[in-house]
Amino acid sequence: METKSSQEEYRQLQQDLKQLREDLANLTRSVTESQKSNISNLRDEIRRESREAFDQVRKTGNDAINRARDTGEKAVNEIEHKIEERPFLTILLMFLAGVLVGKLLDR
Repeated sequence: METKSSQEEYRQLQQDLKQLREDLANLTRSVTESQKSNISNLRDEIRRESREAFDQVRKTGNDAINRARDTGEKAVNEIEHKIEERPFLTILLMFLAGVLVGKLLDR
């Protein structure tokens, strides 16, 4: 009788181990699928945030270029206006600047 119960316990133990293996395989698959989903979501979030950051940098750069262009145009307009107001003085100053640069380069 004891051999019968030992054999039954052995079969039960085998079934329990088989069930444990199946449960472990299912758990592994479940965790793997969950992690794939998390990685995919994280990748999408990183792409979205990268695009947003790039767009912000582009906008800031474009704004800076536009401000620099406007400032340059204002400076050119002011210089043109000053030249129109005093053409003789402007010619005289440019001549003197040329002479000064020429003397510095002769040394």
